Amino acid sequence: MAGRRSLGRRFGWLWGAYAVSTAGTWLAFDAFALIAVLVLHAGPAQVALLAAAGPAVGAVVSVPLGPWVEVRRKRPVMIATDLVRCVVLLSVPVAFALGRLSFGQLLLVSVAVAAADITFNAAAGAFLKGLVPSPDLLVANGRFEATNWTASMVGPPLGGAAIGLFGPVTSVVANAVSYLLSAFGIGAIGGGEKPPPPPLSAETRPRAGDLLDGWRYILADPGLRPLFFNTVLFNALVMAASPPLLVLMVDHLDFAPWQYALAFAVPCTGGLLGSRLAPRLVARFGRHRVLLTAGVLRAGWSLGLAFVGPGAAGLALVMVVEFGLITCCAVFNPVFATYRLDRTPAGRVTRTLSAWSATGKATLAAVTALWGLLAGLTGPRTAIALAGALLLTTPFLLPRRDRTPDIGPEPTRLPLKADGG
Repeated sequence: MAGRRSLGRRFGWLWGAYAVSTAGTWLAFDAFALIAVLVLHAGPAQVALLAAAGPAVGAVVSVPLGPWVEVRRKRPVMIATDLVRCVVLLSVPVAFALGRLSFGQLLLVSVAVAAADITFNAAAGAFLKGLVPSPDLLVANGRFEATNWTASMVGPPLGGAAIGLFGPVTSVVANAVSYLLSAFGIGAIGGGEKPPPPPLSAETRPRAGDLLDGWRYILADPGLRPLFFNTVLFNALVMAASPPLLVLMVDHLDFAPWQYALAFAVPCTGGLLGSRLAPRLVARFGRHRVLLTAGVLRAGWSLGLAFVGPGAAGLALVMVVEFGLITCCAVFNPVFATYRLDRTPAGRVTRTLSAWSATGKATLAAVTALWGLLAGLTGPRTAIALAGALLLTTPFLLPRRDRTPDIGPEPTRLPLKADGG
């Protein structure tokens, strides 16, 4: 099977590093919000600020890093951002142990982690493009997708149990350690990248205009432009409906917290299913048809969450809706990620992914805050219904035509040495 073939020892180390850091991230899911409530006795407004401000400011901070990273080796950047995340996260349990933890520190750590996340992911995308041959990119992205959904299925329950047993900062410590292990794993990849041009040469010195280069490339490309607007809007609307749904289920319908967690953990099995199906569907039906079909199907599920009721029937409805949504997303995501890499020259990957991720995080923060206000004014069910209705419009932003990658020569590509394994 294509999904089972070996991609080499070096990819194995990269995949292992991704797996351990992703596991740590999901173990610490909502950890800052829990610490804010349990330790700092923060109110709803502060929790909302923490959820929105960190990603939004982190996105802004990460923007100038894209052009800077573009002209540097990507693996050292990935290791450095892992270590930065480890250190800033460890500052939280240290401050907690000294009785000095503050809400301001949580905000600053959230910003630093968000900026490092964007920078790492952009560098990792460029690194993957040089590490894995183009025909194998879909298989590689499918494995990352399956890993992410596995971690999202088991991480939050384990993290919650760890907090209950060992204290509120336990999952933050685990997340910090996961980034340290990831840095070691990336370091073990070995091999080398072709040295980038000297960063201070006239051709490669970052200029003010380079900050916008990622957006310029996305908006000028007829294949990437519709997907950019589609994915940014889709992800923001899906996530913005999550807080109102939590209030609806736990507060209005009296579901226990464990039932709420179960309603989202069980459907994550759809992520494993979808990520395994993606390469097979592409091989049979073609990439564009799978991208378009999965993009349309994933938009039709969320509206059903507005009709959730009490009891077992309501819990079953949430599970069915989330299973369908996650399965379609797990098919769409690796196909989309591969298409985006194929359409982007290696010399532009970091700036393009940085711009894409920064826009996504900033939009997510703004829409989440707006939906919080909407839910307060109209009630959570109305807010969920409106998000679901708007999601039905997102397929109109998908590319209707099959645009075969046409990115021209890649004079700035940074190929890696051949894998010796």
